[in-house]
Amino acid sequence: MPNPDHNIGSINERSLHSQIKDWYSLETDDIEVNIGSYIIDIIRGDLLIEIQTGNFTSIRDKLRNLVQSNKVRLVYPISALKWVVRITTEGEEISRRRSPKKGKLSDLFTELVRIPDLVGEDNFSLEVLMIESEDIWCDDGKGSWRRRGASIIDRKLIDVRDSVVFSTRDDFLQFIPRNIEKPFTNKTIADELDMKINVVRKMTYCLRKMGAIEEVGRKGNTLLFDLNPLLP
Repeated sequence: MPNPDHNIGSINERSLHSQIKDWYSLETDDIEVNIGSYIIDIIRGDLLIEIQTGNFTSIRDKLRNLVQSNKVRLVYPISALKWVVRITTEGEEISRRRSPKKGKLSDLFTELVRIPDLVGEDNFSLEVLMIESEDIWCDDGKGSWRRRGASIIDRKLIDVRDSVVFSTRDDFLQFIPRNIEKPFTNKTIADELDMKINVVRKMTYCLRKMGAIEEVGRKGNTLLFDLNPLLP
């Protein structure tokens, strides 16, 4: 397991990636190693570990190439609790508040929708870290009007609260309520799990692409789904 005594909360610009790498790595790991034309964040035995804080599109080709001959784990953080720290251009803290936005495990599908095919690869696994983090807003007048001109200049790790590993497509079936009536719809899942319908649509798209569920018909314009009968 990753070492919780590693340096959590160190201050570095654009630091979330490096802080998670620091938290996740073991003393016996190799850090930032060249494999062909790629630089790998962490190598642990025969496992290549890549940390991606967002935008799976930018790492998609790299992962697809690496899994052809290597075991690869993608580590992705979701902020279950986020703080917003507002600073001046000189770095002086103005305010600190708790963000009303709370990330959920199901938020992973917002990014996974870009690489659902990788889940079917025997060499691929995904680990989601549920974290506490802070966004640093600088009052530089260059940011969005929604932030009253403040720019988001950094995202930092405060703590890792939990981790969930998805090694096979079967692991993703935890998102389908056990007693749900079948066939089910996107709305059925949204109501059962209190999820936003747009996230559910991405989720069922991913589950179909990885072969965990299948489309079994339509009721009007509504898609009907069921579990893949070929799964154990």
